[in-house]
Amino acid sequence: MLRVAKEVKEVSKFYGQELNRTTYNLARMNMILHGVHYKQFDIRQEDTLERPQHIENRFEAIVANPPFSAQWSANPLHLTDDRFSQYGRLAPRSAADFAFVQHMIHHLADNGTMAIVLPHGVLFRGGAEAHIRTYLIENRNYLDAVIGLPANIFYGTSIPTCILVFKKCRENPNDILFIDSSKNFGKVSSQNYLRNEDIDQIISTYRNRTHTPKYSYIASLQEVKENDYNLNIPRYVDTFEAEEVIDLVAIANELTAIDTEMQNTDKQIQDFCKQLNIPTPF
Repeated sequence: MLRVAKEVKEVSKFYGQELNRTTYNLARMNMILHGVHYKQFDIRQEDTLERPQHIENRFEAIVANPPFSAQWSANPLHLTDDRFSQYGRLAPRSAADFAFVQHMIHHLADNGTMAIVLPHGVLFRGGAEAHIRTYLIENRNYLDAVIGLPANIFYGTSIPTCILVFKKCRENPNDILFIDSSKNFGKVSSQNYLRNEDIDQIISTYRNRTHTPKYSYIASLQEVKENDYNLNIPRYVDTFEAEEVIDLVAIANELTAIDTEMQNTDKQIQDFCKQLNIPTPF
């Protein structure tokens, strides 16, 4: 939220929700320390999925990094909740990732943009998640882009992650942009991080919606459908690097030459040992 405050000066008010008390208090304190007036934000401590706050609000910009594959109740009563009812299925109890997506989409304004950081499993897992993923693309056409990030850029987990970008009114309704930035990063000690040039490349590719070999690809909705709405990035961005062709004949000739050279060396050693009147070592 603070990053948004730095990049978008005209934000009128910030809304947030956090269950963990320590994180909740730190969030409010950081807003004030970074110059956001206390009347300009409304951050509440409560369970986002079970007891949502600001439920009637709609937002033009939504960003989140929810806990990866967290457990939640998946209570059937949620099927009467406006956030989940239209999908016909709930996210599985053991992985609430799509429940957070559904919650955020419910709050997204028609002219808004949302970006959510998630584990790669949401791109291809089956069952209820596949059902929700299909509904979001086929029935609603909200998914605008899938951005693959490097592994080990978040403290506490080393798994690679992705950003899903959603819009209710998309400027490019006939395709989905895939970006593979998993190999573009810097390193400090054991932690990876996105350099300024890596971030700039992601933003430029997204804004211009460009196709760059081995980095980005624009997939038509029909192509995504043919892949059964599997969004696994390697299905769309080909990062395959052909291995160097090995010349077996040249290697065989090199081994033969080495063997000949060893034989000549052995003969020289034998001759030296004979002149010194000592036994040969072989």
